[in-house]
Amino acid sequence: MSSIVNVFVVSPDTRSERRFDLRITVEQLKAKLELVTGIPVQNQKIEVQNGDGQTVAQLTDDSKQLGYYGLSDLQTLKVIDTNPSTSFTGQLSDTSHVEKFELSDEAYANRTDTVLAYKQRHKMGRFALQSEPSPSAPQVNIPIGARCEVESTEHGLHKRGTVRFVGPTKFAKTGVWVGVEYDEPIGRNDGSVQGERYFTCRSNYGIFVRPERLRVGDFPVEEIGFDDEEM
Repeated sequence: MSSIVNVFVVSPDTRSERRFDLRITVEQLKAKLELVTGIPVQNQKIEVQNGDGQTVAQLTDDSKQLGYYGLSDLQTLKVIDTNPSTSFTGQLSDTSHVEKFELSDEAYANRTDTVLAYKQRHKMGRFALQSEPSPSAPQVNIPIGARCEVESTEHGLHKRGTVRFVGPTKFAKTGVWVGVEYDEPIGRNDGSVQGERYFTCRSNYGIFVRPERLRVGDFPVEEIGFDDEEM
């Protein structure tokens, strides 16, 4: 049976795993533990605890060997400082008397070596450039299926048809367009532009115009001429 045990050593400021020979005395153990815990030999009270934290023995006789107390692997030696006023016990972990560095919000904001300054320089987080929202399409009160009349540059000539589409399109980045199905084949398309279909009509009967270029009303079918200004 090995005379070496692996145990945990805990004190107010330390926790470590150590190996000790069961043949050394409690006095010799205390000398070793002073180097580990910083607690003077004369101030040490040592308890042996099991895995559940229960005290199973106290090393009260300095002349006895560790084996006398039945110390075994993975038990814990709890070193208590009976007179902490004469040692540094607890002072290493007690921060109540440590002067803390404090910096006002204004002083922090003026520094150039902070995370805040880094984010400001690199436009990160709340300092990132905000893309302006694209303007929403204006509301146009032109009902689908309404009869309409499209303006023409020819004096006294208007082109008549039926509204088939109202809204934004892919062929123009902004604004609202009105798709019209003409009464006659005087248009430019069949309701589709650049491969995108917005409504369906016969070839050359479809046209797209801006809302301000047409009027909605009770317009009967009439014979009309051609105009080259529509899109």
